[in-house]
Amino acid sequence: MKKTILLTGATDGIGLATAKMLLEQGNHLLLHGRNPQKLEDVVNTLSSQVEGANIESYVADLSNLSEVKKFADAVAEKHDSLDVLINNAGVFKINDPMTQDGLDVRFVVNTLAPYLLTKQLLPLLGNNGRVVNLSSAAQAPVSINALYGKARLDDMGAYAQSKLAITMWSSVLAEKLKDGPMIVAVNPGSLLASKMVKEGFGVEGSDINIGADILTRAALSDEFANASGKYFDNDSKQFSPPHQDALNQQKSEAVVAAIESILEDIS
Repeated sequence: MKKTILLTGATDGIGLATAKMLLEQGNHLLLHGRNPQKLEDVVNTLSSQVEGANIESYVADLSNLSEVKKFADAVAEKHDSLDVLINNAGVFKINDPMTQDGLDVRFVVNTLAPYLLTKQLLPLLGNNGRVVNLSSAAQAPVSINALYGKARLDDMGAYAQSKLAITMWSSVLAEKLKDGPMIVAVNPGSLLASKMVKEGFGVEGSDINIGADILTRAALSDEFANASGKYFDNDSKQFSPPHQDALNQQKSEAVVAAIESILEDIS
């Protein structure tokens, strides 16, 4: 059964490798990118590589939450239903980390945008859909002040906190939506050969298909059918406990409350 799958951050790294893997299985892909030309080039390349590739493309800057809303609206205008949303897009190292709204761009792209996109697309996902959120082995206690943009963090601090925050909201939202869709946070593997790893750590990294394979499995395989609210660690190849703060209901709900407050303030 071929699926309709929305994949953010599809123009390079794990996203691009995942897009190709999903297309080769005959799925209908809605690919997102920030750069229009780069996205067009990727669509053309994938179309030439995969016979019968069924692709739509959507341009949006996920650091701008108003664009995230327009992005969700554009998807909803063309589709009554969506089988899978893969929130893959992420940022790590950036020269100017603050957005026009006074927020840290790492939190916006890695935590807030996927939350907003997921909430906006819940009617399309229904009870049987899946949401796959890209987490990381790098997780650090979330500063609510930093989430609000009131405290400055270095690159690794912001990245690690933003990845714990998406893991936390995945669990909280899964608990609230007991009947579905399935929502899971996935560490795709440490130091894979993405542009983010090369720029951030100066290393080539491991085979990018390690990450693409687990995202594809999370999106489609039976092993993730009952994974809602869980965390999959691809370094250990199993469902594992996330950072201890993500197991703390009070801390997790405080993060979600802050996310909701921020989104309400800028809407």
